Amino acid sequence: MSEPVVAQKAPYGITVEAGKKYFWCACGRSKKQPFCDGSHSGTGISPMAYEAKESKQVWFCGCKSTKSSPLCDGAHKSL
Repeated sequence: MSEPVVAQKAPYGITVEAGKKYFWCACGRSKKQPFCDGSHSGTGISPMAYEAKESKQVWFCGCKSTKSSPLCDGAHKSL
């Protein structure tokens, strides 16, 4: 299994829609950050589904080191 790549050392602020499902890129290779575009193929890393319970802004992890996947937990501050 490959290691994730740091896409950016900051979270992505995204306004999500209630009831909609999003697929967070866990490998860091997607060109559509913070969402999956299939670039993980062959890495052994899979995207993570996130279903919005309400419409609001959330902060998706950009460094791929969060312990609260797919949301930012501040791990980028120690990279």
